[in-house]
Amino acid sequence: MKSVKLFSILALCGALILSGCASMNNTTKGAAIGVGAGGAVGAGVGAIAGNTALGAVIGAAVGGTAGALIGKKMDKQKQQLEQTLPEDTKVETINNGEALKVTFDSGILFATNSSTVSEASKTALRGFGSNLNANADTYIKIIGHTDNTGKVDYNQTLSEKRAKSVYDYLTSQGVSTNRMTYEGKGIHEPVADNSTPEGRSLNRRVEIVILANEKMIQEAQQGTLK
Repeated sequence: MKSVKLFSILALCGALILSGCASMNNTTKGAAIGVGAGGAVGAGVGAIAGNTALGAVIGAAVGGTAGALIGKKMDKQKQQLEQTLPEDTKVETINNGEALKVTFDSGILFATNSSTVSEASKTALRGFGSNLNANADTYIKIIGHTDNTGKVDYNQTLSEKRAKSVYDYLTSQGVSTNRMTYEGKGIHEPVADNSTPEGRSLNRRVEIVILANEKMIQEAQQGTLK
């Protein structure tokens, strides 16, 4: 599994302020946090994102004026992605507006029990890769998930292979390996009830988290981020 030293650069935030912030855009959310607002990291941030484990991936928010500028940048990228990706792809803001999460249903990307990116999905992934290349000052974390049907070990391996396939395809589209990581979570992070077909469908997914890199954060703190 590939790993890159990505997430040691984010400052402290206050997650308690964020209840009731769902209607805010990213700029407003970033400004609302404040640099010294508190110490909620990891699970607290992940809970806001709708997935507790994502907190460890994302880290704490920057906040303050810098956070507002990062949020504004992410708002713009979100709008671009919504225009580029298929309608059944979910693009949402997380981490108080300072990051994005793009969720592909595995059925969009792969045939059943396959980890090979389907021909039908390559157009969407090409558009996604172009967007990532146009917004270069970010890190990308690709995370594969499955439902709980079948053996745990099989699903773990399948989720890893699917994340790796997306990683490889984005690499083929010119997205730098220095800014991407991937991993598989198998059955362990469901977002819906596995006892129903609808729930299992939601759990079979690939999540791609987009985070500001050191350069973007530094420019935001200096007030020069555009």
